Amino acid sequence: MTAKASPKTPPETYFAGAYWGARKESPEECARRTAEFLALLAPSDPFLSQWYLPTRSSRESREYPLMPPDVPMLTEQFQLGVNREKGGPVIESLGFGFWFGNGGRDYDRASLRIYSGGYSEAGSNSCVLTLPTPGRSLNAERVITAPVLTGVVRSMALAWDPEWAVAMSHAHRDLEDEKGKADIWLGWMTYLSRQRGTVPPLPAPVRIEPVEDKGSLIILTPERFTAANPEHIALARRVRELLARAGLMQPATP
Repeated sequence: MTAKASPKTPPETYFAGAYWGARKESPEECARRTAEFLALLAPSDPFLSQWYLPTRSSRESREYPLMPPDVPMLTEQFQLGVNREKGGPVIESLGFGFWFGNGGRDYDRASLRIYSGGYSEAGSNSCVLTLPTPGRSLNAERVITAPVLTGVVRSMALAWDPEWAVAMSHAHRDLEDEKGKADIWLGWMTYLSRQRGTVPPLPAPVRIEPVEDKGSLIILTPERFTAANPEHIALARRVRELLARAGLMQPATP
């Protein structure tokens, strides 16, 4: 089921993300979840085991490591990432933001962008991991595989306790968005909290794995899922239809 892309076709780029609704948490609570996530993520692959504070210069980035995770340092970073209007007071209900990377450059890097602690009905919380570019990074060929990304999404589910999480390509996400931005995305890997319901039996080669007592992880294909492969897209649409019938693909909580 693997499709060969034309040499002139830009490579599909991938990301993993966890998403949840309003949840009031302090900067320290956000830091503790981040520390847990980084510790769980590290065994997935060496490329995802080193992280650094953002700096103005890429040459200096590796001078400020975040590993092993230090909760007081992370707490300070979330405090610095508080939302406020320019020159105005802190907007506590919008939570805190923190961005950092793994020290890579150009196409061979990963970055994490976290928004947590928000409890405004107008906003949401998320943890999004941007991955290196296939075809332009040797690390990408190893990282963008089912075993590694299954570990990534599982780590997100355990640390952040999200409503849902995915690993997928941006091209596939764009196809999913055509169905309505209020829906959740169905990715190559999709985690659904047990609060959304019970995952029904799904057709081969789809695999369903429990994530402790939190929810279920759905893996569509053992090989790399691409939006350029019509068989992959047909499978994703069939699985989405079955999940929708089971009431699992309703719009996420605001």
